[in-house]
Formats: sequence, C-alpha cells, structure tokens
Amino acid sequence: MSKTCKNFRKRLRAGDEMMGTFQKTPSAIVSELLTYTALDLVCIDTEHAPFGRLETDGCVAALRAAGKPSIVRIADQSAREVRNALDCGATGVLVPHVVSAKQAKRVVERAHFGEGGRGFAGSTRASAYTTKRMPDHLADSASETTVIVQIEDLAALENVSEIAAVKGVDAIFVGRADLAVAMNCSAMDNEVIDAVKRICNQARDVDAVVGMFTPDVAEIPMWREHGTSFYLLGSDQSMILSGARSLQALIKS
Repeated sequence: MSKTCKNFRKRLRAGDEMMGTFQKTPSAIVSELLTYTALDLVCIDTEHAPFGRLETDGCVAALRAAGKPSIVRIADQSAREVRNALDCGATGVLVPHVVSAKQAKRVVERAHFGEGGRGFAGSTRASAYTTKRMPDHLADSASETTVIVQIEDLAALENVSEIAAVKGVDAIFVGRADLAVAMNCSAMDNEVIDAVKRICNQARDVDAVVGMFTPDVAEIPMWREHGTSFYLLGSDQSMILSGARSLQALIKS
C-alpha cells in the first residue's frame, strides 16, 4: 500500500483538510480516472449505487494501485459489509445511520481484528494474497483502518458527543440530505443548517474530527469555523453532468 494510503488515517485524525468525492458508477475505469485528480480520497458509494462485491473489489483495486485512499460507504452496518470492503483493500469505511455509542462501538469491533471482531483471512488483497505475514497484517490494519460514522438521523442528534468519543471512531460525517428529509426540510433551510452546527459543536466538545457533504461549496469557510476538516463533494455523476452543461452553454454562446 502506498504511503498516501498508509498515512490517511493519521492525517484525518490530525485534522488535515481533505477533499474527496463520491463515486456512484460501478466501474474500475471511473476509479482509475479519479486517480488522475488531486482529490485526497474517493468514497465508493455502495449504499446508494448499484455496486456488487466484484465491482467494489475492482474499484478499490484501481484506487489502491494508484495510491489513492478509498473509503467505502457500506450499504448497512453488518459485519459482512464491513469485512467485504476492508478485505478488498479499502482504506476504510463510512458507516450510515449510526445513532448511538453502542452502535458505533459495534462498528469499530467489526472493522478490527480480535475476539468478536473482523474475521481474519490471509488470502485477501488487504493481506497481499498470502504474501504478508499475519503479524504485519494485524499491525497495519490496527494502525491504518479508518472508521467514519455518519450522523444523519434525528435519533442521533442528542448522542453526537458520545458517538464521536467512541474509541476507534476516527471521524463523524454529517449526512445532511437524510437529516433534511427527516426534518421535513430542504438541505438549505435554516433549521437544517442550525442542526448541523449543533452536531459540529458537540463533536468539537470531544475534539472529534468532523466531515460533511454540502450542496454549496461557498459554505465551506463557514463550516471550517465550526471545526470541519474534510469534505465529500459532488460525485462522478455530477461531474459528468456539469461538464455536459458547460459544453452546452459554450456551444449556445
């Protein structure tokens, strides 16, 4: 694994500003294209896009080969989803709909080796297909595996500090779209923005790292003031649409 991937968790926990995007298209070619950008990470979205295990594996392989950190947003919190992403060689997982510290602790257990935790196999890409010694794989996984939990439910709003303080949770990520839906608002409504600010403040109380999606990049300076340090903005799909619209506008002009 490249030095960039190895250092990702350390940089994230240190609060280095990082920028990434969601990949929605289950194609290793798209992953390869994204490695030619200066993005700090790519988030493979298996929760909301049609990724099977094989497609996830190919996309992670393409990113890993180029030294680009990959985070897989898993479809649910099951041990299978966590294990599949990490065995493929992903740098870490983004876990949706975490509403309590108890859930967060279980997610962390599933992402790390040990009694009751992640099942071990020496034949995976993560373990270099049997060529990596077990002690080395265990040590690298313990230091590099990144766990980010998503705060996006009303039930989580009073538990943010406890969730963020769970040992092994490397960052929280604000799922603003789902939060807005739960509040029966739009993502730009003041009620939602105020709720996101409260999440950031609770996380800051326990010195936690906070990331988010924002529909408006002009907001980023404001969110920096509230302690955010990493962002997942747009997606491969939105980039294609934006490029097409730009071409259309240029031709019409």
